[in-house]
Amino acid sequence: MSTRLFGTQPYITIVSGLPRSGTSLMMRMLEAGGMEVMVDHLRQPDEDNPYGYYELEQAKKIKADASFLDNAHGKAFKMVSMLLSDLPNDKQYKIVFMKRHLGEVLASQRIMLQRSGKSVQEDDDIEMRRIFQKHLHEIASWLAEQQNMAVIYVNYNDLMQHPLASAKAVNRFLGNRLDVRKMAAVVDQRLYRNKAFPD
Repeated sequence: MSTRLFGTQPYITIVSGLPRSGTSLMMRMLEAGGMEVMVDHLRQPDEDNPYGYYELEQAKKIKADASFLDNAHGKAFKMVSMLLSDLPNDKQYKIVFMKRHLGEVLASQRIMLQRSGKSVQEDDDIEMRRIFQKHLHEIASWLAEQQNMAVIYVNYNDLMQHPLASAKAVNRFLGNRLDVRKMAAVVDQRLYRNKAFPD
């Protein structure tokens, strides 16, 4: 966890990470805990995410238009980690970064693609793993250098085993203003469907 403190300055909470790393679950936890979340519900729940994707289309277009951030203080939204570097540096951010075994991320993505009728080859997984590993290393180094960002890394695999402990850690990071028991209660073990050995 970053030790950078913002004092009384307002900040924006962002849930980030690779696709299929547990970002939707964390958004749901924050919402259950009492935080206002920014979602547009354009992407509907499905078999891969039965509780919803918690996406905000504006976040995907942040490089072209970041004006929505003016109304984001005190709230949370979800943003894939590849877009974090597009955040304007005139605001303060606290980032809850989800990490998950890459074998599980790739397995989850593969199943989602197959459900949509797309085929995935073994070589695709190998190349995607290399790309993800490189990205995670680079984004962690970049985040450590940002003076207007604080970050907590939440391990999805630990979260599924010990939801209350993870909820307490996130709550401390966000200023002890959430209901941790309600956060932990939304963790659904039945949705932990793509388990893999540690990378």
